[in-house]
Parts: sequence; C-alpha cells; structure tokens
Amino acid sequence: MHFRSLLAGAAAIALLATPAFAAEYLDGNVMSTDIGGKMVLTDFNGMTLYIFDKDEPGVSNCYDSCADNWPPLFADDTAMAEGDFSIVERTDGTKMWAYKDMPLYYWVKDEKPGDITGDGVGGVWHLAIE
Repeated sequence: MHFRSLLAGAAAIALLATPAFAAEYLDGNVMSTDIGGKMVLTDFNGMTLYIFDKDEPGVSNCYDSCADNWPPLFADDTAMAEGDFSIVERTDGTKMWAYKDMPLYYWVKDEKPGDITGDGVGGVWHLAIE
C-alpha cells in the first residue's frame, strides 16, 4: 500500500530529524508535546495523534472511509509493546500503536505539526492526551 510506504519513509526521516519544538520522548514512535497547555501525543514529525470514542480498548473500529480520513499510526512487524504503549492487530492484518490500549490515529486535515483540527470532529474524535 502506497500510504504505508510513505509513512515508513517519513518515519525513517523523522528518526534523523529533531522536532522544531520542545517535546518529551515517550517511546520509539510517539512523543508528548505541549499544545495549548495540554501534553498531546504526536509522532516524531509533531503531527497530532487522536483517539476514537467508537473504539474499544485493544480494538480498532475505524476502517474503509474512516481510515482514509483517520489513518492509523501503523506499527511494523518488529514493534513491541512497552509501558503504556501496546500494539493492536487490525482485522485487515495490519498492526497499529495504541496508548493505554486505545488505538492512535492521524487526522487527514491536519497539515502541519501542532495542528489539532481533528479534536472534537463528530463528537467522537479527541486529542490523545498523555
């Protein structure tokens, strides 16, 4: 899938780059960044991560057009759970990261690091808060 290749390439580049703002390292894929006085989970590029009220702990319920708009934070096959971070296996066989068992997603309309335009969408999407 082209999106996963793009995401993997971006992740590799992100490992070599330093974020343009202060952030606290949490694990190999996610950081906590102060956005508006809240410690919000982001990826290494500073892109905000979200949780979905219709998910259940350890279960993603966002597929098809939902996943087009809310791409999962994919985990590769070698990823291992650590601390509050776990791996969720999706029904399509892919794996994604979860925080405190809640799957983590991006919002397709966030354009730059620090954007939080997905917070509150549909009343069911929220910032992933540390």
